[in-house]
Amino acid sequence: MDIKNAIITGVASYVPDYILTNEELSSMVDTNDEWITTRVGIKERRILKGEGLGSSELGYRAVNELLKKTSVHPDDVELVICATSNPDYRFPSTASIIAEKSGLKHCFSYDIQAACAGFLVALQAGAAYIKSGLYKKVIVLSAEKMSSMTNYTDRSTCPLFGDAAAAVMLEPSDEALGVIDAELHTDGIGLPHLIMKAGGSAYPATHESIDNQEHYVYQEGRAVYKHAVSDMLEVSQSIMRKNDLNLNTIDWFVPHQANARIIEAIADRMGIAREKVMMNIEKYGNTSAASIPLCLSEWESKLKKGDNLVLTAFGAGFTWGAVYLKWAYDTK
Repeated sequence: MDIKNAIITGVASYVPDYILTNEELSSMVDTNDEWITTRVGIKERRILKGEGLGSSELGYRAVNELLKKTSVHPDDVELVICATSNPDYRFPSTASIIAEKSGLKHCFSYDIQAACAGFLVALQAGAAYIKSGLYKKVIVLSAEKMSSMTNYTDRSTCPLFGDAAAAVMLEPSDEALGVIDAELHTDGIGLPHLIMKAGGSAYPATHESIDNQEHYVYQEGRAVYKHAVSDMLEVSQSIMRKNDLNLNTIDWFVPHQANARIIEAIADRMGIAREKVMMNIEKYGNTSAASIPLCLSEWESKLKKGDNLVLTAFGAGFTWGAVYLKWAYDTK
C-alpha cells in the first residue's frame, strides 16, 4: 500500500463576540489589570454567552467556516475528532453534536480528552487515519467553553481562561509535507495539581460538592508552571533533534497559550527568536486545546508552503507533547 502523508489543507476558527476585559474582571473579584498582565500576560478573553450554549456552539461555527474555506462538501467528510475538556454533556460526544449541527451526515465522530494537549493528540490520531488509507477527509478540531468550568470568585484562576474553537482539514498527499512526526507523553503525577475535583464517577455531584465549589478548575500554579516549562522545552528539543531541525530551519514555534511567562521562558531557553513564536494569549487567554489551532488560524496568511512548525502543549494529567508539522499550502 502506498502510504500517504497527512497534510492540513485548511484552518478556521471561531471566538465569541463578548470580550471580558481585565477591567471588568476587577469589578468581579479582587484583582487588577497590572496584576493579571504582569503574571500571565492576558488583557482580555472571549466568553460565550447564551442559555444552553456549550462547546458545540463554538465548534460547529469553526467547522462551518472550515468547510466554506476548503470548498469541501459536508457529505465528503469521513471523520470528525473533537478535542475538548468541556463537552456539552457526559454523553453523547460533543463531536457528534457538532457533526449534526454542521450537516455532516456520512462521518464517524468522537471526542478526545487530553486537556490542553488535546489538539496535538487529536492531530496525531487524525494523521494516522489518513496515513493508513482508512479516510481521506478528516476534520480535527478543538472546542472549549472554558468559562463553563471557571470560578469567577477565584482570583488565581478566573483571569486565565477564555472560550474558542478552531478546526483543521486533514487530507492525503504524496508530497513530503504535513504531520511529519509527533512525540506525546503522560505522567500521572499531575493529578492533584490540575483537576476538577468533583462531577466524575469518583466523586459524583452532590450538594456538598457544589457548596464546596469543586466543579471548577483547581490549579496549583507553581507546580504546573515548573512542569509546563521543563516538559514543553524538553519535548520540543527532542522532536527537533529527531528531525534534524535547528533554530535556523524552524520557521514557527507554536506553543500552547497558557501563560505568557511560560511561553517566554521556553523561547528564551531554546534561544528561538521571538518573531518566530506565535503568541495571542493577550487577546484570548488560555483556551485550552483550542489555543494552538487558534494560533494557526490567526497566522494562516503568514504561513508559506514548506514552512517548518513545531507545536507544543502541556496540560492536566500531566499530558504533554510536540508535533513537527510542515505547512502544505500558500494562503490564496
